[in-house]
Amino acid sequence: MRAAIAALLLTLGLGAAHTGAASAAPPPESAAAAPPASAGLLDAMRRDLGLTPAQAEERLRAEKRAVEVEKAARQRTGAAYAGSWFDPATGRLVVAVTDRAEEAEVRALGADTRLVRHDAAALDRAKARLDGLRAPAGVAGWHVDPRSNSVVVDVVRSERRNPAVRAFVDRALAGGLVTVAETAAAPRTYAAGTVGGDPYYTGNVRCSIGFSVHGGFVTAGHCGRAGAAVRGWDGSAMGTFQGSSFPGDDYAYVSIHSGWWTVPVVLGWGTVPDQLVRGSAEAPVGASICRSGSTTRWHCGTVLAKNETVNYSQGAVHQMTKTSVCAEGGDSGGSFLSGDQAQGVTSGGWGNCSSGGQTWFQPVNEILARYGLRLHTA
Repeated sequence: MRAAIAALLLTLGLGAAHTGAASAAPPPESAAAAPPASAGLLDAMRRDLGLTPAQAEERLRAEKRAVEVEKAARQRTGAAYAGSWFDPATGRLVVAVTDRAEEAEVRALGADTRLVRHDAAALDRAKARLDGLRAPAGVAGWHVDPRSNSVVVDVVRSERRNPAVRAFVDRALAGGLVTVAETAAAPRTYAAGTVGGDPYYTGNVRCSIGFSVHGGFVTAGHCGRAGAAVRGWDGSAMGTFQGSSFPGDDYAYVSIHSGWWTVPVVLGWGTVPDQLVRGSAEAPVGASICRSGSTTRWHCGTVLAKNETVNYSQGAVHQMTKTSVCAEGGDSGGSFLSGDQAQGVTSGGWGNCSSGGQTWFQPVNEILARYGLRLHTA
């Protein structure tokens, strides 16, 4: 029984994805016939997104179609591509382009279009310029926003008149392609002090497991440094951090000892297996996304932005994905899912699951590529 529970806990947590190279193979053909999500995930979407089970299932199917359309649209439009996002109101992907001649091609793929001024490459260059600046604590982060066709700098509302914040904003605006928005609070990581019975511990920190990979699991880098020992739910030796990066990145790989093994499942905390993991296809901006963690269990929301630089007190972390999902201490490292596709591991955010907030995750495909890992899939 102990070994069985240990195996289940190995996949307990949250998840999410993105960045750079994709590593996992696409889902097998049999996955197409599988339900788009488990009952537990659909229930979380009902609670957090106000959807009926039927609406949730249809949205997941539409988002899965949008993933394929986005890949094709990016290839077709080339240098005219300016980003894309999923529109829940229509159930379709919207693709921004800088050349009117490309609109018909994109619409033929099954997407809507928006004509904009700046292409994705120009926006990425503008963001990279900000990545080279040192931001004060009152600047929460910045990201490329395809909907506004700009780089959005998020400033903590209470700090907007701070001289250092104003100086950073002025410098950002001077470079062009930048707009400024306000956010309620500064982001923080979601590690927590030791509490008996939770998924894994390193030192006096409790975090959540993200996704099983062959030989171990991936999680957040701020939960432990390379070489740190990991204890399991019962306090027994579980594994070792083989690689860890924070700040700059926020990801880690833990190898596991004998007596523990991996399964392609993400759970709601303390429940029976909930959701099979079948791949890691990246969901678009606007798509629904759900998170599972050892503190707050299942919660859902939407993808708000990608490739965001998050300005934690410990230092900036790059290439993060921002979501409207809530989280709390101890949820760090857990799994973000879109349907049955792994998205990434929980990093941090602001707020809580009583009053709401925002949470960022480190895309899982970047972690797999960084450590040469293979996602354990069903």
